[in-house]
Amino acid sequence: MFGDVTFAYPWILYLLIVVPLMILWYWKKGKASQPSITYSSLKIFSGFPATWKERFRHLPIVLRSLAVALLIVALARPQSYSSGQNVTTEGIDIVMALDISGSMISEDFRPNRVEAAKKVIEKFIDGRPNDRIGLVVFARQAFTQCPLTIDHNVLENLLRKVEPGMVPDGTAIGNGLADAVNRLKNGQAKSKVIILLTDGVNNSGEIDPLTAAEIAKTYGVRVYTIGVGTNGEAPYPVQTPFGIRYQMMPVQIDEGLLQQIASITGGQYFRATDNRTLNDIYKKIDKMEKTKIEVTSYRSAAELFYGWLDAGLVLLFLELVFSRTIFRKLP
Repeated sequence: MFGDVTFAYPWILYLLIVVPLMILWYWKKGKASQPSITYSSLKIFSGFPATWKERFRHLPIVLRSLAVALLIVALARPQSYSSGQNVTTEGIDIVMALDISGSMISEDFRPNRVEAAKKVIEKFIDGRPNDRIGLVVFARQAFTQCPLTIDHNVLENLLRKVEPGMVPDGTAIGNGLADAVNRLKNGQAKSKVIILLTDGVNNSGEIDPLTAAEIAKTYGVRVYTIGVGTNGEAPYPVQTPFGIRYQMMPVQIDEGLLQQIASITGGQYFRATDNRTLNDIYKKIDKMEKTKIEVTSYRSAAELFYGWLDAGLVLLFLELVFSRTIFRKLP
């Protein structure tokens, strides 16, 4: 009952010894009292059942004892302490730029490249509760699936809805990178990061990838690039009249371009050839881009004596009413 409660004046609780003394005094007084009228014998009344007044004749002293106990506890000022932490972050803004071109359904990753990437990205988001994170997807065109937000539940729900075919097929790395930079350029965060994941070669879009990288550098945005795809060929599902058949497609990743983008912006290039290496890459980036957190502890007290005081006064009032009316004793 008092597990999370402390008392401002705990020494007052020693006064609770008064309660058993009151009961003892009441019991001794009852034994020593002499009736005003004496009878030679009360056997004539032995067959009558006890009335409710007789059964509850000790109620006033019970109420009085409880009232005194509650008032003593109230005087000791019970308090409940709550503690916590105020967290101040230096702040990192991160935009995930995800390739959703048709080749991202290749199944050299399980279940395929895009689903494997979504699973790892979601885990990455869960590990960074203090950062604003956004999501840009691109194929032939690029668009913002989710702007920078601290509400990671919304972000993860929008991430789950991402799938190839949302935009015309192609790989516009420059457009995807430029859209991500546009989301970060006006931010006040001290660190701005883009994690760009693709499995192909830039073959469409209006913006040259290296130009987009220079723009990112201008705005102080660091870009980590990830090329996904096994070495050699990857199984690509093809719909035929006889169901889905798999065709081996060559894996073509412009690693030179991705390395240049990372180098220009002060980032780093990674190559993921399976689910495990992809997961390891995001773990490495997570360690390299840690948010600085300043923690201030606090402890506040909430006064609890009001309830004890109110309950004690109510019981004391009831005791006075009952002892002067229903349980009144004649002299």
